[in-house]
Amino acid sequence: MLENWIHIAPLGTFLATILWCLIGLPTIIGAYYQSWRARQEARAVREGTLHSMNCLEFISGDGCCINLIPLETLHSLPKAGDVVLLPGHGIGHGEFLPGAYLVESIEHLYTPVELKGSRPQEARLTKAVAKVTSLNPELVV
Repeated sequence: MLENWIHIAPLGTFLATILWCLIGLPTIIGAYYQSWRARQEARAVREGTLHSMNCLEFISGDGCCINLIPLETLHSLPKAGDVVLLPGHGIGHGEFLPGAYLVESIEHLYTPVELKGSRPQEARLTKAVAKVTSLNPELVV
């Protein structure tokens, strides 16, 4: 049976087809996957949720990030007027001292759920931003 097939298609065409299936097809699939991941990352950057996605972000009055806390580690979110104790290793223009911070306001950011089997108009909490003021005597002017 194989001998009849080889006579129908020249051996070079047969080998080219085998090489295409072994090398070309996985390469195309890999390139498509990489471009899909790049589009997903670009969308996350546009939404501003790439680094702080699924986190509670504590921000000082000048807009610098004091701390990021993953939402899955929290049993509840702080409310305006709460006092929180933060370790204070900041990201931004300067370092923040560890200590007490007063929560002035909190914003909740929701995104639509795009998973198969999700309910119509379903949304999930993607990020929470708490604006805080330091209660540390060294930082209060």
